[in-house]
Formats: sequence, C-alpha cells, structure tokens
Amino acid sequence: MSDQPTLYTERLTLRPFTPHDAFDVERFAGAREVAAWNEQSNATFAIVDTATGRLAGAISLMIKPEHRRAELGYWIAVHNWNRGYATEAGRRLIDFGFEVLGLHRIESRHFLRNPASGRVMQKLGMQPEGIERDWALKWDRFESAAVYSILEPEWRGARHP
Repeated sequence: MSDQPTLYTERLTLRPFTPHDAFDVERFAGAREVAAWNEQSNATFAIVDTATGRLAGAISLMIKPEHRRAELGYWIAVHNWNRGYATEAGRRLIDFGFEVLGLHRIESRHFLRNPASGRVMQKLGMQPEGIERDWALKWDRFESAAVYSILEPEWRGARHP
C-alpha cells in the first residue's frame, strides 16, 4: 500500500516497517510460537510500544479492493503476549479499514490450536463463521482454521449504538 500512514492507539504506534526493524523482526517473528501465524499482506504495520519505542509485533490487512474486503492478520512477540496489544492494534486497524479504506468486510482466521487468537477476534466484534478443515499445511501438519468476520454496518452499530 503506497503512502501508508502511521496510526496511533493509547499505548501503541502502528507504522510502516523500516530497515532498522529487520533484526527484531527476524528474532521475534522467527520464534516458532509466532511463525505459525505469520502471513504476508498488502498493508503491514509494525506494532511499536509507544512508551519504549520497541517493536512488539506486526499487523496487516490483505486487501481485495474489487470486493471491498480484507483479511486481518497479526503476530505479537512472545514476550508481549497477554498485554492486549493484538486487540488494541486490531481495533485501530479495523477502524482504518472501514473509515479510510472504505471496506465492507474484514475477516480473520486462526488455527484451532491457537484459541487465544479467536478470543482477540471476538473482542474485536468479529462473528464466527465456521471452520475450514485442513486449511493449511504447516510444518508437515495440516491445520484447520476458524473464520471470523465483521461487516461495516456491524462495526458502525457497535461504535454508535
């Protein structure tokens, strides 16, 4: 995505990656616990703890403009798990997707063996849609994925009840 903005939350800065991030990305995203969920996308943001300036993870939207939809993906460095970073960054990126990009649908998936990611999706207001059996082959093992989504009218209704 060209001219990618920098987005802010209460605790986090979501910004384009820089060459300076390469070492931390290799260390954090390479951890087996994180690499299982890492995917490529069209608009990828570094998740930075604003107070420390340290990289905490990444979040992205794989945008399908012809369908006005995107897939939300994220990873958080293991030492930053259970701090609410994925939820906080996810909320901001969903807002960006609907408000700025004009999306109609944002979906996300998680492997069934990672229920914490499903809890993040629920906190983001996403609804479960079903299970894609043996959806991906990861480290010589088929993984089934749960699918969640939120539509723009649902998001708007949750923000302005």
